[in-house]
Amino acid sequence: MRRRVLFTAGIAAATTAALPGVATASARSAHGRPRRHVVVADDGSGDVASVQAAVDAVPAGNDTPFAILIKPGVYHGQVTVPVDKPLIAFCGLGRDPGDVIITDDRANGTPKPGGGTWGTSGSASVTISGDDVTARNLTFANSFDEAGHPEITNRQAVAVLTRADRLVFEHVRFLANQDTLYVNSPDVATVSRAYFRGCYVEGDVDFIFGRGTAVLDRCEIRSLDRGSTTNNGYVTAASTDVGNPYGFLIAGCRLTGTTLPGTVSLGRPWHPGNDPRASPQTVIRDSHLGAHIAAAPWTDFGTWPWRDARYAEFANRGPGAGSGPDRPQLTPEQAATLTRRAYLAGADGWNPVR
Repeated sequence: MRRRVLFTAGIAAATTAALPGVATASARSAHGRPRRHVVVADDGSGDVASVQAAVDAVPAGNDTPFAILIKPGVYHGQVTVPVDKPLIAFCGLGRDPGDVIITDDRANGTPKPGGGTWGTSGSASVTISGDDVTARNLTFANSFDEAGHPEITNRQAVAVLTRADRLVFEHVRFLANQDTLYVNSPDVATVSRAYFRGCYVEGDVDFIFGRGTAVLDRCEIRSLDRGSTTNNGYVTAASTDVGNPYGFLIAGCRLTGTTLPGTVSLGRPWHPGNDPRASPQTVIRDSHLGAHIAAAPWTDFGTWPWRDARYAEFANRGPGAGSGPDRPQLTPEQAATLTRRAYLAGADGWNPVR
């Protein structure tokens, strides 16, 4: 807890030191410069009362960092960061990531007011389409109640959907059940990168998924119990394009679970719309795997066999770790090339790793 307190204090100090005063985006400092942050508070003590209102206050075509400082509270309602609003930093001002919660409660099958349903992408509590967005010390959640809505069978309920490049999440929690964290890109031909450091992700079915490139670094990834004695879900469902060498890298993480031993798969290969170009890529390395992980941890997805995907492990440990024909392993030479920095560098040499 002490470490988190110091981290949060550092965010607030660094942000307020770099930005003049507390005011809305349209206000100006004593020097005549536009202010570069907004304070969100649900008790009326900030500039705005909702996170979406803060995003709306960011100028379209924003070209310099803009901070959204969020006081402790639970903020309900969908949040959308459009493509023309990059360089936003979401900063929770609580003592812990659980003090600031941004949430919504719709699922794929939830009816829309005008007819139809929301679909998986439309269920997202937060959608990020602007590049160079960061988030620190807060929680993104989808609080859809599966037990309370037995009439809804399409239960995918996304907490965060990313469609942008060079995103950084530090000390952030992602909470939902099915399809918690959707790491995507604007289109199949575009590579979009996201870095998750010291985060917490929980769910049950395919709860880290998509075609984006993602590095989860020193995170806790927690599988929730679905009540099954044989199948309590899948951690990942990458849909990496065949032209992208880097899908998901889980490095230095702890995979934990509340389920029976041996009932959770590490992943299955997602081919959206049966796209034959999908060639899911996931590497799990240098991580602690709990007893909930199955001995044969990769599984088919419909007619798509896991052995055709690009799956591998390296130097994992714990009761859920293992080797053998059902657990492809990297060689040391391969492991030396599949690093955090390699996944994220791209053509621009981006390096958020620290």
